[in-house]
Amino acid sequence: MIKKSDLEQIISQDLSELWNVLLPEQRRIVSQSFTIHRYKKSQIIYAEGEEPDFLWCLLKGKVKTFKSGIGERVQIIRLYRPVQYFGYRAYFAAENYTSSAAAFEPSTVGCIPMDVVEKLLHENNRLAMFFIHELSRNLGGSDNKIVTLTQKHIRGRLAEALLLLADNYGLEDDDATLKICMSREDLASLSNMTSSNATRTLGTFVEEQLILVDGRRIKIINPQRLKKISRFG
Repeated sequence: MIKKSDLEQIISQDLSELWNVLLPEQRRIVSQSFTIHRYKKSQIIYAEGEEPDFLWCLLKGKVKTFKSGIGERVQIIRLYRPVQYFGYRAYFAAENYTSSAAAFEPSTVGCIPMDVVEKLLHENNRLAMFFIHELSRNLGGSDNKIVTLTQKHIRGRLAEALLLLADNYGLEDDDATLKICMSREDLASLSNMTSSNATRTLGTFVEEQLILVDGRRIKIINPQRLKKISRFG
């Protein structure tokens, strides 16, 4: 059980961007409403079709949102890192979740009931602008992803996915190895290709000395060349 004082410290430090736009009374309300949950690797946080009852915030770990398509083929829509918010768009759209969210690895996630968030939004224009900014950034990212998935060839899509992982989660102390271990299936669903194509293209990148692969660990050794492939396919 987390003490109230420790919880307030977690919220004020980890959610500082949101915390700083709240009024004193609103901070008290958020502290009282905020709960923390821990998820195992691959555990579902919410599922497509469910009602969006909470604003979720990733405190520690990695989370993906994904959608099942034709033939149960999975498409990863977005990757989240600490501290990012997710799961609230459907509430504002007055619809059920159109995608699912799951932990990539053991993750700690905080949540606030959306009815509390809505009440605060009516009282605080700065908080409203905070969410408008978040939604606008996500929309811009979705626009770029549509172009990537529909116009780039397999090599360009996979190169962009690797660069996205490096940008989103960073690199190990060697400044080259991705700080995330992904299965070929996840890499494929992130890049909109089959697992066999992802495996084959990774092998080609290894042959071209662009990356090194050790199981699920990927080391980028020629980022400039990957950027060129990402840009021009």
